[in-house]
Amino acid sequence: MIKQNLHTHSIFCDGNDTIEEMVEMAIAKNFKVLGFSSHGPFVDDECSMPMEKLDDYIKEVKRVKQKYADKIKIYLGIEEDALGIKFNHDTFDYIIGSVHKVFDGKKYQTIDYRKDITNKIILEGYNGNYLEFAGSYFREMEKLINDPQVDIIGHFDLIQKYNEDESMIAFDNLAYLELCYKILDKIIAANKIIEVNTGAIARGYRSKPYPHELLLAYIAKNKGMICLNSDCHDRNYLDCYYDESMQLIKNCDFDSMMILDDDGFKKTAI
Repeated sequence: MIKQNLHTHSIFCDGNDTIEEMVEMAIAKNFKVLGFSSHGPFVDDECSMPMEKLDDYIKEVKRVKQKYADKIKIYLGIEEDALGIKFNHDTFDYIIGSVHKVFDGKKYQTIDYRKDITNKIILEGYNGNYLEFAGSYFREMEKLINDPQVDIIGHFDLIQKYNEDESMIAFDNLAYLELCYKILDKIIAANKIIEVNTGAIARGYRSKPYPHELLLAYIAKNKGMICLNSDCHDRNYLDCYYDESMQLIKNCDFDSMMILDDDGFKKTAI
C-alpha cells in the first residue's frame, strides 16, 4: 500500500512544525505522498490560517514540492470549513471539507475544543438532545457535500470526539446510526472521499479513528471511497495508528483506498 497523508497542518495555521520539517519527517517515515491542508481562513476561529498568510503558504508548499521532488510527492491542499471561504482546483490540488461549528438556534458554536464545552453546547443549545445536536452537525456537512470542489469529507463523526466512553450516546444507538447512514448515502452518491482520521488518537482523545467501525462497515458495504489521514499537527505523529487503522479498514471489508497522484485520485488496492 502506498503510504500517504493528505491532512497535514503546519505553523501556517494551528500546527507545531514548519512545512519543511513535516516533509523531512514524512521522508524519514517512508511516506510516498504528503499533502498539506492548512485550515482555510474564516472569521472567529483561532485555529485557521490568517488570510494574509495564504499566499506565503501556497508558495512554501510549492517550494518544498520542487526541492524534494526526487524523494516524495507533495501536493497543495486546503481544509475548507463549511462556514469558511470557498476554494477551487484552480489553486489547490485537492480540498478537504470539514465541519467544526454547529448552529444551536442562536449562534455558531465550536464543537471540538473541550469535552465540557461540547457538553454545555448539547445541554444549553439542544436541551440535552444529542440527536438534535448531531442533526445540526450533519446539516452543516451537507453544505460541503453540495460543493463540487470538495474532494474529501474530513473527520466524519467529529461530534463523537469526546464520547469514547459513550456517556453522550451509545455508538450503536439506532436513531443516531440512521442519521449517519442518511448523510453517508449522500456523500457516497456525490462521489466524495471519506477520510479515516487518526488525529484524535495522536492528541489523546480517542483510541480508535473516525469514523466509528460501524460506519466504516456501512461505507464499505455501500461502495464508498476512503483514504487514510492522520490530521497531523505534530510531525512526530505523522503516521499515528496507521498500521492499526489499515487492519481495521481491511476488517471492515475494504479492498481499496484512494491515493492522490499527478492525474488526480486513483483507487488503489490494499
